[in-house]
Amino acid sequence: MTDSSFRAVFFDFGGVVLTSPFEAFQRYERKHGLPDGFIRTVNSTNPDDNAWARLERNEVGVDGFVPLFEAEAEELGHRVDGHDVISMLAGTVRPVMVDAIDTIKAAGLVTACLTNNFADKGDDRSAAARSLDMRTPEEKAAVADALDRFDHLVESSVVGVRKPEPAFYHTALDMAAVEPTEVVFLDDLGVNLKPAREMGMATIKVVDPIDALTDLQALLGFELF
Repeated sequence: MTDSSFRAVFFDFGGVVLTSPFEAFQRYERKHGLPDGFIRTVNSTNPDDNAWARLERNEVGVDGFVPLFEAEAEELGHRVDGHDVISMLAGTVRPVMVDAIDTIKAAGLVTACLTNNFADKGDDRSAAARSLDMRTPEEKAAVADALDRFDHLVESSVVGVRKPEPAFYHTALDMAAVEPTEVVFLDDLGVNLKPAREMGMATIKVVDPIDALTDLQALLGFELF
């Protein structure tokens, strides 16, 4: 057991437990002559109601997302294939994060995965599969195993709200049966950390996974690696 006041650790999935899609975005932008950070700019423009937000709240499937995203990109001055964007989301598992989750659970803390994701709807299966099938069978098994490690899984496509909407965090807190001040939350996006911090959670922005886990173990009071 830990002597700290924390009872739970919440993890983002893509960019925290998995490698970040931002690296794939950057490679795509360089290959196609797009401005650095352009895809992230599209995703962060009108962030509550844009194509990305609607996809992650399960208001549209992949086939609905693609033309919406492409129109938003064109409005900002460049053409981007929406299917290519989906295909860049398939990250690989960071073993050091999986080991940390196991250590945290062994110490008696609750773990939860808080992820903005999208559903593989029946009419979108061929499009969504383009992202999912990029992984080898071994990589798919590793992703499934990582998700199974968590006590709770909070998915935007299931609960109908997404980070950084406050309702998403309240859902996670209710599932884990903890108060905000009892939680440490790790995410790779500052916009997702801000509302959690305002609620009272301790937050860690993940840029380098080792640095993030070093900060986390300092808060928890026991070694993670």
